[in-house]
Amino acid sequence: MEEKYNNLKIAERGARISILAYIILAALKLGVGYLASSKALTADGLNNTTDIVASLAVLIGLKISRKPADDNHLYGHFRAETIASLISSLIMIAVGMDVLYNAAHSIFFFKAQVPDLKAALVGVICAVAIYLVYRYNKKIAIQINSSGLMAAAKDNLSDAWVSIGTAVGIVASQFGLPWIDPLAAVIVGILIVKTGWDIFREATNNLTDGFNREKLDNITNCINEVSGVKKVKDIRARVNGNNILIDVVVRVSAELSVIEGHNITKMVEEKLRSELDITEVVVHVEPEI
Repeated sequence: MEEKYNNLKIAERGARISILAYIILAALKLGVGYLASSKALTADGLNNTTDIVASLAVLIGLKISRKPADDNHLYGHFRAETIASLISSLIMIAVGMDVLYNAAHSIFFFKAQVPDLKAALVGVICAVAIYLVYRYNKKIAIQINSSGLMAAAKDNLSDAWVSIGTAVGIVASQFGLPWIDPLAAVIVGILIVKTGWDIFREATNNLTDGFNREKLDNITNCINEVSGVKKVKDIRARVNGNNILIDVVVRVSAELSVIEGHNITKMVEEKLRSELDITEVVVHVEPEI
């Protein structure tokens, strides 16, 4: 369990890097977007300002998750990380809708202007920068199985594509098609909403104890490989932050002693922990009749 808490500290480092990157990128995009009259770049900068808040929520969630178990939280505080992801997703969806409204309003009322080409260069530079942050956060998230940091990484990747789309819209507007720039802002808004929805769906699934059926079947097969296990009668799994908790009922020979049955439960626990990195396993044995 100590390793899980250490992993959360590592995830915090990734969240801090995201916050720093978004502060710099938001300031750059909003400033250049205003000076260059680019709706798309301004929308992208607005997206990054919300990413600061979203990353802060993830950071706070990771810090709370590191609090040890207490009388009111016997499983620890790991789900604070998932709640933080949920909060950040709602922020992203709200801002995405606002960006869509403003961009569509600009198109319908013909307020689009030809932005300065420098805005496109800023978009490309920012895309490369945030993509590097994405690669870093994704690598760490996979290593430590952090749902919160993986959500932040998905947001990073979305922002990289958004910045590329922004640059394309700005360049296209130089060829007598100024409406393409606010249209790119619409695409930006759609991507923000989609990313927020994906994170929201995953977070709510984990908070309501949803679990991937394919992964559950894989766990069941792993248990069936344990010597002495006749059959997995029932199994339930849930995600608790960066941990997986398993409750399983296995059938064993009715001829076994209590000690032999207990040894089988220990083998099941050790196999799941070592091979599938399952944090906690509760095994109940029943006689095969």
